[in-house]
Amino acid sequence: MGKAVYNLAFDYGASSGRMILSKLEDGKISLQELHRFDNEPVRIGKYFYWDTFRLYHELKQGLKKAAALKLPIASLAIDTWGVDYGLIDKEGNLIGMPIHYRDDRTIGVIEEVGKQIPLEELYAATGIQFMNFNTIFQFYADRKMRPDIYEKADKALFMPDLLNYFLTGKAYNEYTIASTGQLLDAKKRTWDFDIMKRAGLRTDLCCDLIAPGTVVGDLTEEVVKETGLEGVKVIAAGSHDTASAVAGTPFEDENAAFLSCGTWSLLGMEIDEPILTQQSYAYNYTNEGGVEGKIRFLKNINGLWIMQNLKRNWSQFEQEVSYPDIIRASRAAKKQDYTINPNDPRFTAPYNMMREVIAYCEETGQGRPEGLGEIAMAIYNGLAEEYKTTIRNLETITGRTISCINMIGGGIQDELLCELTAKSTGKKVITGPVEGSALGNIIMQLKSLGAVSSLQEGREIIKRSCTQKVYTV
Repeated sequence: MGKAVYNLAFDYGASSGRMILSKLEDGKISLQELHRFDNEPVRIGKYFYWDTFRLYHELKQGLKKAAALKLPIASLAIDTWGVDYGLIDKEGNLIGMPIHYRDDRTIGVIEEVGKQIPLEELYAATGIQFMNFNTIFQFYADRKMRPDIYEKADKALFMPDLLNYFLTGKAYNEYTIASTGQLLDAKKRTWDFDIMKRAGLRTDLCCDLIAPGTVVGDLTEEVVKETGLEGVKVIAAGSHDTASAVAGTPFEDENAAFLSCGTWSLLGMEIDEPILTQQSYAYNYTNEGGVEGKIRFLKNINGLWIMQNLKRNWSQFEQEVSYPDIIRASRAAKKQDYTINPNDPRFTAPYNMMREVIAYCEETGQGRPEGLGEIAMAIYNGLAEEYKTTIRNLETITGRTISCINMIGGGIQDELLCELTAKSTGKKVITGPVEGSALGNIIMQLKSLGAVSSLQEGREIIKRSCTQKVYTV
């Protein structure tokens, strides 16, 4: 038996981040969360920013905790949400603080860009679902609203690229995270400079694209001195958290769908080549880059963000509640059939989610949901109905019958959601692992280091290492 291999996975979500220590030994992976922290955006003036320096500070706090363990840690990798970026000047300074994708500066930008590039053409080139916060629309908004910063910038670094830049001094754009921005040629898997020029955008902000699994470099002397962590390689895993989550999914078979369930619900299939048809355009499906040359053909669905905000609002205005409290109230609700459309723009970033859910139900003729349980059921039913529609459309577009849904991420801890997903879609639901993004991140590190031979071997290790549960209709 070989020696144990230790790795660090930094997984940044839209509401929190954590650093996880991984140990591969005897064909299984064990995980230990060493550091967790909140990820709270900050409103300054008219913009909604990520607290980027705090996120980097927390990263270094995690490295200090790892150093204190005195373990032979081989590498680390970072994964984050997509589309957002920081702008770096020629001296290497961050001059364009990353703005949150939920900021409203891009409202109406899709229509403006559509006047320069027909949207059907834009989709045929990039294969990306139209959402107003895609990077192409954020660049367009920066050019208009932050022109001095935009023109002085030398490089644009997506969030995981930026954090790795702080650690190593190396500037690049990792493929899976870059693919979320609607700036790549979906077929060639390179920057689409023609699209950028037609939209009036700079092409020189783009860095060299690197593949997931690339060793970026070593920690800088300053980082080593501050944290005490030495000899650790920095690897670009599937830097988009969904790319890592899909890498960490132990698929039942090649016709299984994945549902990465967290703040967002990402529901789709892993395929070999992008689908750029009239149907996929009409249904607004996205072709994002995956690891090992795969494409993640999926739909972005406004997910448990809605429930997270209901919990926050109910605790603020009524009484403190936990997620188990919400589940119990939902199961006991007198009226069970309220439902919302989770993708309605009103649920993107409201001041009071509770009021918006109630208003939606009233305005759509369903009546007024009373109490926590009925409001929550409107959210549960809305998500389950959206999953059903998405699965049916996936089968129509791909021409394949989906055998089951492999459901991963923190949302699988909500058994009611899992039950409703199986019931609404009519598909077997297999849950696990909870730590899909972290495990996919780690598997790509291990493959890069030669500790596992292939992604398939890594997925088999994950399956042996986690507990799965099956839900049927």
